[in-house]
Amino acid sequence: MAFRHRQEIDTLPSYKQGKPAPRVEGRRSFKISSNENPFNPLPSVKAAIADQALGVINRYPDMRGWSVVERLADETGVKVENIQLGCGSTEVITQLVNLVAGKGDEVVYPWRSFEAYPIIVTTAGATSVQVPLTAGGSHDIDAMIAAVNEHTRLVIVNNPNNPTSTSVSDGEVRRLLESVPKDVLVLIDEAYVQFNTDACTCVGMDMFREYPNVVVAQTFSKAYGLAGLRIGYAIGPEDVIDGMRKVALPFGVSAAAQAAAVASLDAYDELADRVNTLIAERNRVVSRLREQGWVIPEPDANFFWLPLDRRTDRIARYFEDAGLAVRVFSGEGIRITIGEREANDLVIDVCARIHSIAYPEALSV
Repeated sequence: MAFRHRQEIDTLPSYKQGKPAPRVEGRRSFKISSNENPFNPLPSVKAAIADQALGVINRYPDMRGWSVVERLADETGVKVENIQLGCGSTEVITQLVNLVAGKGDEVVYPWRSFEAYPIIVTTAGATSVQVPLTAGGSHDIDAMIAAVNEHTRLVIVNNPNNPTSTSVSDGEVRRLLESVPKDVLVLIDEAYVQFNTDACTCVGMDMFREYPNVVVAQTFSKAYGLAGLRIGYAIGPEDVIDGMRKVALPFGVSAAAQAAAVASLDAYDELADRVNTLIAERNRVVSRLREQGWVIPEPDANFFWLPLDRRTDRIARYFEDAGLAVRVFSGEGIRITIGEREANDLVIDVCARIHSIAYPEALSV
């Protein structure tokens, strides 16, 4: 850059949105590169947006989002003072980092994990401490504990982890919380919590109720299918939530997003059916791929991870040629989102072809 600016920004990669579906002549293509819900919005949610939001787009939205906050308070059994909204869970995480960390401070998180973490931390002026995952793609809790020092202001647990889809157990998180100083916050990022079927998984709200330094982040983007409207929330101690409000983007959550969130909570049973369908599809696809010989970490989100190391880029071309946009992490692996049944069947077929024709050595990971 030719103008004066913060030099550390030059070191950051830009956040990359999932690629659109590739165009393949004579074939339907699918975008499974972003962890979106493939189902169309519920009619009741669309009606709520039209009835409550479209007629007032000339007005600023309720900055506190009281209709959503009060409803979430009822749903979770916490006080409204414990809840903060944002433009997706990414924005509430940004609020939290901006509140607690700046120059000279450190934020500890697993890596590879959510790609926005290093961007958020560096933008705040703080330093990322990236703790490598285990060989199986899970959080290395002992290494995360060892990374905490006098400069640490926040520790992030991503459960399930994105992109590896692995779950963090209740016992692991308790061990972390017992080891971290009580004045260091621990964020439990649960963007995919509704898809987590691990019986031993950490439940963020349990940790929030038992430990005074826990913040939980969730979103309406995934299970509720509101990714395009951008609304998420944090639940945390009152003083933390109060601080997050001070650094929040004013009027960041639109009236349409607020109306859709409440309507989605009203339609939870319908949405739960969709979640269960996606979980069943995830299990079906992963089971079929394991039968083919693929080594896949046990998934607990609406996506799964193919750890491919140096084979990643060349194997990714097979998906693109078949009309599938997948999330490629060069030199590491491929994340595949569960989509429509037709897309999932195509994933199974492509993986079988890779195994039988192209790169059988890719299975030895």
